[in-house]
Amino acid sequence: MASAVSVEHRRSAIIWGLGLTQIIGYGTLYYSFSILAPEMARDFDWSQEWVFGVFSASLLVGGLASPFIGRWMDRYGAGQMMALGSIGAALALLLCAFAPERLTFIAGMVAIEMASTFVLYNAAFALLVQITPQTAQRSITHLTLIAGFASTLFWPITSRLHEHLTWREIYLVFAGVNLFVCFPIHWWLALTMKAIKVREASARTSAVTAVVGSISTENRSRAFLLMAVGFALQGFVLSALLIHMVPLLTAVGMGASAVLVGTVFGPSQVFSRFINMLFGKALSPLVLAVVAAAFLVVGLCVLLTTAPWISGGIAFAILFGLGSGLMSIVQGSLPLHLFGSDGYGAMLGRISAVRLIASALAPFLFSFLMAHIGTWSALSVAIVVGIAAAIAFVSIGWGRQTPALAQET
Repeated sequence: MASAVSVEHRRSAIIWGLGLTQIIGYGTLYYSFSILAPEMARDFDWSQEWVFGVFSASLLVGGLASPFIGRWMDRYGAGQMMALGSIGAALALLLCAFAPERLTFIAGMVAIEMASTFVLYNAAFALLVQITPQTAQRSITHLTLIAGFASTLFWPITSRLHEHLTWREIYLVFAGVNLFVCFPIHWWLALTMKAIKVREASARTSAVTAVVGSISTENRSRAFLLMAVGFALQGFVLSALLIHMVPLLTAVGMGASAVLVGTVFGPSQVFSRFINMLFGKALSPLVLAVVAAAFLVVGLCVLLTTAPWISGGIAFAILFGLGSGLMSIVQGSLPLHLFGSDGYGAMLGRISAVRLIASALAPFLFSFLMAHIGTWSALSVAIVVGIAAAIAFVSIGWGRQTPALAQET
């Protein structure tokens, strides 16, 4: 019991520490890429399509590695894996920054995405579930609320840095931030988890109680398949639009206002998570998944029908941000709600593999579609994919023996 009290006492510090590392991780390893990609293409005498193709291939490798990394997190603890990932992220950014030619750059990008699987949301969610399974869903909501500022901060930060520094110099700065800010926090989290296990062993008791999933045994395979399909399709839409957010808004006629419109996305993510934290307790993660999918689709429809109006672009960024913000919560809470906390890291790894494979294809395919069939047609494809994702989530509740939309207890 004393261990449980100690963990709960440290819960706020753990969430704030993870929140800071998620902002830095997503900002340096993910959101900054679309701002720096044009100069990368010029530097290596590539088209932007090829640069985004490298990024997509790197995401694919990270996705294929996710199941293995998820099992390691269950075995060795998510804190240790995140500390290792911080060092890997810094080294990968350095490798890219000093890459003299294309092959080394490709190796660096693959290393960045491999490191990302150790330090971003999946790892953070696994850590929260391992420390306090019963309050993990609430902790995930609080964490994503903090981490929602990643795009809001790092799109303008990267753009401002790029006015004075090359993309290589920016990656050097980002490597330092991952090493000197994220690594100490992740190392502290690893030590905290180790201390909890030592106290539990000495007391010969467990401070945590496992969460039992709400899905019946006979429905697990079907529900897992539908959930994986839903996450994969949503991952495609989110990856395609987030990586191309600023270039896309520029292409539809918003010009210099594209970065400003894009920065509305981050606060919208935060707002949706805040509202969910205050009023979303009566909604199960499954309902939340459907709501999130609807926001993404409606946002894309608004952009398709209103561009190049700035007001329409802002409405799109708000709606898309609301959907993305909720989807980040669902990504961690829905598997826990349906299948429980036992083997959570490995399960999240399997789901992430499917989602990241789809996400890996998205930047390259969306760039290809914009270049060859036009921006408007590419947006239409994204809308269809988003609708299919919503249908997959709704279908999880069909034919279940237990109420699909029951609140988690």
